[in-house]
Amino acid sequence: MKLLFGMVGLAAAGISGAAVAADLPARTYTKAPSYVAATVYDWSGFYIGANGGWGGTNNYWNLQTAAGTFPEGSTNGSGGTVGGQFGYRWQTGPVVFGVEAQGNWAHLAARNTSLAAANAGVDNRSNLDAFGLFTGQIGYAWNNVLLYAKGGAAVTDTRYTDLVTGTNTVLGASRDTRWGGAVGAGLEYGFAPNWSVAAEYDHLFMGNATNNLSNGAGLFATDKIHQNVDLATVRLNYRFGGPVIPKY
Repeated sequence: MKLLFGMVGLAAAGISGAAVAADLPARTYTKAPSYVAATVYDWSGFYIGANGGWGGTNNYWNLQTAAGTFPEGSTNGSGGTVGGQFGYRWQTGPVVFGVEAQGNWAHLAARNTSLAAANAGVDNRSNLDAFGLFTGQIGYAWNNVLLYAKGGAAVTDTRYTDLVTGTNTVLGASRDTRWGGAVGAGLEYGFAPNWSVAAEYDHLFMGNATNNLSNGAGLFATDKIHQNVDLATVRLNYRFGGPVIPKY
């Protein structure tokens, strides 16, 4: 009998537990949080753009004669410049490499009275009309902000003229296209998926070049002229290709 009552009690307890479980609400399951994709700006790709700003040039004249060399002083000019650039960049991690070609029109003109007694009554005038840069770049990117340095070759096109002091009467002139070196740095900001704006400074080391200033009657003077150029420009670039990379 005790065994029978025990079995009946266990059966009753089981039925009661099942009934209570049936009354409990169903277990709810929450969806695991998903990863949110962050966007990383990618500087890789071809780009093209425009630039404009200010330039300054220093041209130091040395008159060359059979009696020796006579310093004439400097024509230090400044003015505006505008042009364009195109290039290619590739990014690995935060490091960005690039190559670029740039061409600009300019009007960096100056005039100075010669200090050489052998050229008394003569003014020297210079006008840098155009320049080009062919450079490599290396930079470090903080997402859509890029700090970079650049260096390479530069070419300038300058007209040198000797005039009668106080007048515009030309005594002799030459056009000088010379090659030199360039270094610079810039800070660029990507403000839209494919657009960026930058501020850049460049210094051009153009060295010495001998210029024969001539007129219709023949050679007037020979000058060895040393040239340096400083540039400060604002640049707008459009980059071809995808702007961002998903990162989880």
